[in-house]
Amino acid sequence: MSEQDNEREREHDGGREPGSAREQGARERAGGEQPKAAPPAARAGGLRKELPDEVPGEAKAGSKADREAEAGAARPAGQADDRQGPGSDAAPELTGRQRLINGLWPPRVTRAQLIVALLLFGLGFGLAVQVASNSETDSALRGARQEDLVRILDELDDRTQRLEDEKQGLEKQRDELENSSDQAEEARKQTIEKERQLGVLAGTVAAQGPGITMTIEDTKGTVEADMLLDAIQELRAAGAEAIQVNGVRVVAGTYLADSGNGVSVDGNKINAPYRFKVIGKPQDLEPALNIPGGVVQTLEKEQATVAVERSTKIVVDALRAAKRPDYARSSSQ
Repeated sequence: MSEQDNEREREHDGGREPGSAREQGARERAGGEQPKAAPPAARAGGLRKELPDEVPGEAKAGSKADREAEAGAARPAGQADDRQGPGSDAAPELTGRQRLINGLWPPRVTRAQLIVALLLFGLGFGLAVQVASNSETDSALRGARQEDLVRILDELDDRTQRLEDEKQGLEKQRDELENSSDQAEEARKQTIEKERQLGVLAGTVAAQGPGITMTIEDTKGTVEADMLLDAIQELRAAGAEAIQVNGVRVVAGTYLADSGNGVSVDGNKINAPYRFKVIGKPQDLEPALNIPGGVVQTLEKEQATVAVERSTKIVVDALRAAKRPDYARSSSQ
């Protein structure tokens, strides 16, 4: 066998193409040995090392969930998921009422809402108290008799007329001062008259005129100073110009206090029966004491006896010493 035939057999047994040895030898002789190509398995292993490590479970699960979501979106609207059975963990859909309850409870209260709530509560409480007080007054008048209501209206009309008369009197004095030829003499006369009026109010001069006499019999000892004070205030509101109680003149600065079994008026102790002498218009004074829930009814609830008599002449002769004020002086001086 020739040398050429032996070479062919070696190439056939080694699985190489003919002429590869000669080509390799030619490359080696041309200038050096060339790097050998890496096998496919080695190249794949190098790429795996360069890539970041794969997340073992989460990435796969996420990709699987994405594929299932895409598959569910691709299904028809009426087709149900075959894998979803009775024991599925899917949450039930909430109704509108349930969503409203979940939004309102538990309440989420801020500081501003709390302040507004407190202010509204205070306003509502004040309105409730006002309505209750008005209803009590209305109920008292609603339960009054017809003659009592007529009496109250007459008293209001008399007060209005009295104020109107006083207004006209002051206007007349002004006109007299403006039109009088001797204004100094007219001013002197009015000053004297005004002094007398103020003397009656201050209790420095005696007074007489029409009015009433009120006598309070207190056999049980239940009448207190505040009840007598209410009677004085009611008489003043009805137009009383001079008041005397058991020989003590009542003026603007009069005070009353309980004193043992009696009452002290400006430091002077008086005992029952309490006798009031009042100068004023009898038609106004008596109804003011007899109104429903007024002085007479209050005293009668305390088992006291009240008697009111009208008179055309009442004399109030108890006097008070004129007291010079310590600090107040007339602005005309």
